[in-house]
Amino acid sequence: MRAAELTMGRTFAVHFDHGDDFYSALAEFCTQNDVRQGFVPMFIAGMRDVQLVGTCEMLEDPEAPVWSAVHLENVEAVGGGTLAYDEASGSVWPHIHVSVGLKSQSATAHTSHLLGARIQFLTEMYVVEVAGPRLSRERLADLYDVPVLKFGDAPLQQ
Repeated sequence: MRAAELTMGRTFAVHFDHGDDFYSALAEFCTQNDVRQGFVPMFIAGMRDVQLVGTCEMLEDPEAPVWSAVHLENVEAVGGGTLAYDEASGSVWPHIHVSVGLKSQSATAHTSHLLGARIQFLTEMYVVEVAGPRLSRERLADLYDVPVLKFGDAPLQQ
């Protein structure tokens, strides 16, 4: 377990428009407002199409992360996540999870890591900037190369 006391920066309410690409709109917001790190405590959204991490196939290694996508359409979503800055690429790396309900199938739900989405009608999101410590992601070779959240500059211990 790792923890760090966070110093909060600014807080934003953000609205994505009908037809927006979720991650492109989030990146544009971060660039325009110079947000490099923070967290999304919550958002609600209508999504025309969405890609979530998932599979219907038997997993060869149940401990390993799944990288394939499940494609869903016409969903309502609620989600949250973290934003960390990647110095090498000069961009924010979001880590967002959602629960989505399929409107045409009695709101049958799916929950997973969000890979991509196109907005239908709107997304209303709150973003809380973290002023410190520095948030980044480090890939852990011993953990299937999964990028995990890192606080400050100290290397992660596996």
